[in-house]
Amino acid sequence: MAAKRTATQKKGAAKQEKKGKLVAFSKEPKSPQREPKPPFPKQHQEHPGLEAEVEPRPRYEASRYKGADKLKDRVALITGGDSGIGRAVAVLYAREGADVAVVYLKEEQRDAEETRDAVEAEGRQCLLIPGDVSDPDFCRDAVEQAVDELGRLDILVNNAAFQQHQESIEELTEEQFEKTFRTNIFGYFYMAKAAIPHLKPGSAIINTGSITGLEGSKQLLDYSATKGAIHAFTKSLAQNLVERHIRVNCVAPGPVWTPLNIADKPAEKAGEHGKDTPMERPAQPEEVAPAYVFFASEADSSYITGEVLTLLGGETRAA
Repeated sequence: MAAKRTATQKKGAAKQEKKGKLVAFSKEPKSPQREPKPPFPKQHQEHPGLEAEVEPRPRYEASRYKGADKLKDRVALITGGDSGIGRAVAVLYAREGADVAVVYLKEEQRDAEETRDAVEAEGRQCLLIPGDVSDPDFCRDAVEQAVDELGRLDILVNNAAFQQHQESIEELTEEQFEKTFRTNIFGYFYMAKAAIPHLKPGSAIINTGSITGLEGSKQLLDYSATKGAIHAFTKSLAQNLVERHIRVNCVAPGPVWTPLNIADKPAEKAGEHGKDTPMERPAQPEEVAPAYVFFASEADSSYITGEVLTLLGGETRAA
């Protein structure tokens, strides 16, 4: 096959040369970028975890992604935007021309500042808003601050999450169950309710779901329940807002290499995160973030609302 391609290329070049136009054929494509695979170093952090201390560092720069002004002069608010998926989304939104407001916990200030630096390196503004999305008053204040300081609001990304494995339902405390729900689904509701009065036709809300919300997880009873709720909330809110021309969609990844899992699992298990996928590794945040651009961009998804997009590294059961 290689010989046939070479002959075809030579023939085409000869034709162009006769016309006075010599076309340079590209070389064979480079090998795909190799993403890191487990086993990773054994590691554990206390909640909420810092990306700055994760090894290897999660990839968010997306060097192969080229911006096309899909979100030019728009404003996005991203919860959990200091690290992991949220940071990668902030960077790609900035590369597509958007200014970004990032919501994060105060303990994550170090990560948030790195996100701000990365967004500003793309030539856009980044507003840092520390606080807890489980507090409805904070959510209202965060939206108002973003609108006041960045001038408008076009995109809401609900991404903040709390996750903690427990071996059995007996070990899952009422306090953890409530914390997980208040962060993972109450916070999505609070942020959406506060943001919607500022959103105009063509705006978008993107929620972060999970494969666990589709298939369940025996050690994540509370977390998987909230993710299932997020999927249903996405579909219901999409129906509620469709006549106002505000689209609502959800990205539901499998394992992703972020501080969330380092803070959740014992050190030995954290080092094996994502090993059981067909690709034998977790996704890097930069691999997941383009889906959030797709749902935010009217050029890409103006006819799509109420969808849950799974990103599973080769797994097809829930897709």
